[in-house]
Amino acid sequence: MRIHNVLPAAALSDAGREYRASEPDVPLRCCLRKSLPDEPVWLFRYSPASGKGPYAEVGPVFTHVECPDAPALDRLPVELLNNPRILRSYNAAGQIHDGAVVSPGSFDRAIEELFNDPSIESVQVRSLSHGCFLFAVTRA
Repeated sequence: MRIHNVLPAAALSDAGREYRASEPDVPLRCCLRKSLPDEPVWLFRYSPASGKGPYAEVGPVFTHVECPDAPALDRLPVELLNNPRILRSYNAAGQIHDGAVVSPGSFDRAIEELFNDPSIESVQVRSLSHGCFLFAVTRA
């Protein structure tokens, strides 16, 4: 499995962007961790690549104004998995296939179960409370 769809703040356009002066504990897409107090962030609207056509979704994502860290893309970011999450799986055509609400401690197992279906190409991981897209997992 590989983590993808990580975006640096500079890669997102100004359309739909909102500056937040210092909002602690929001999930940051640029470095896959939660924000600290006094870290300025951008709030964007974003549509992940895995859902296509009627399955394309737009939702909020947070990034640093200037990101100091690069995420590890070969493992699940533990800091962002300490809350219940929504998993949505997609096939190669971008159609939603299956989903799950998972509790902390069951992410690896739930993702492995989704990938047991050979038609699954990617799994989106989202916030349960606000639907924020956090990251996607693809086959290695």
